[in-house]
Amino acid sequence: METVRRPVSIGEINTTVDPPSSARARLLAVAYELFSRRGIRAVGVDTIVAEAGVAKMTFYRHFPSKNDLVLAFLQRREQLWTQQWLEEEVKRRASAPDERLLAIFDVFHDWFQRDDFEGCSFINVLLETFERGDPARQASTVYLANIRLFLRELAEQLGVAQPDDFARKWHILMKGSIVSAGEGDRLAARRAREIGLLLQNAELARLSTDAVSDVRNGR
Repeated sequence: METVRRPVSIGEINTTVDPPSSARARLLAVAYELFSRRGIRAVGVDTIVAEAGVAKMTFYRHFPSKNDLVLAFLQRREQLWTQQWLEEEVKRRASAPDERLLAIFDVFHDWFQRDDFEGCSFINVLLETFERGDPARQASTVYLANIRLFLRELAEQLGVAQPDDFARKWHILMKGSIVSAGEGDRLAARRAREIGLLLQNAELARLSTDAVSDVRNGR
């Protein structure tokens, strides 16, 4: 049976930057687990230092404020969730751009079946913060935009006329399926995949029509 990679949890934190025994690594590992499952507002510094087994003074030596830890968590989330899990798993499952776009929802489907499905931390932060100038909100917006860059690259490889517009539409399907899964719809990724296939077919049909038009017009 094929081994399916899954989103990383606290026991799988990449510690190549900080040794596993370092206080900073423990704090970030605990924060990763707690923030991704409970949100950034519901978890306080006292809980984090208690779970990590370090003194509060040690916490502030590595992170001047809780906000600094939140930003470090979001950066690590992009590394582990977006880059090392989602993008790599999509590339492993498919090679052609149209297949890779659809493979996103195959990866999501497996993720949605997990009992410890935690949703998208970037979306969660947007829902937890309301001021546009909030650093965590701004960082989450950037990390979501980076996902769209990945989608745009696939759209460009597919040859769609407006890759940025296509990427935004595809991202809406992705985010919508995650929210639906949070509501309890474990087939949300399958439904989103069906809509995505319709979107792909419409774009490819438009490309074919444009190509025929170019031939008729001698271009």
